[in-house]
Amino acid sequence: MTETATFGGGCFWCVEAAFKEIDGVESVTSGYAGGHVEDPSYREVCTGNTGHAEVVQVEYDPEVHGYEDMLEVFFTVHDPTQLNRQGPDVGTQYRSIVLTHDDEQRELAEAYIEALEEAGGYDDEIVTEVEPLERFWRAEEKHQDYFEKNPQDAYCQMHAQPKVEKVREKFAENVSRA
Repeated sequence: MTETATFGGGCFWCVEAAFKEIDGVESVTSGYAGGHVEDPSYREVCTGNTGHAEVVQVEYDPEVHGYEDMLEVFFTVHDPTQLNRQGPDVGTQYRSIVLTHDDEQRELAEAYIEALEEAGGYDDEIVTEVEPLERFWRAEEKHQDYFEKNPQDAYCQMHAQPKVEKVREKFAENVSRA
């Protein structure tokens, strides 16, 4: 049995690549969520006019890692204090967002963010949104497994590779593809 978590933390290529490293993660799908346009395209989402965020949907085995572990990976691989951006990517489509599948996920996400704020690990306020997932739209096939298919791509080298390395270092005992 698998469970599903949905996160947006900038470009989905980078977040997808990082989650694929973790034991117990069975699949990661890039897509769009949180907007008001039916079945949006990448071009449409990139305009910032659809309301969608680039997100990943993570299917994981809860017997290996729980939802809180997925939250820890998510908050490790992006900066939750950047409003509507991550690194060079700017726009609401790159916002930090946790899209919850049920009340338990919402409660866990809110508690996790509160604990991060109380720990004082960030200089700025955490701006991550926590909202219920209404609909997930799978991104076009060329965006699936993008880092895996294009490891020499300059963007991937500068932005995805460091996130993968961070996961391999911080979660070394939980990495399946190092």
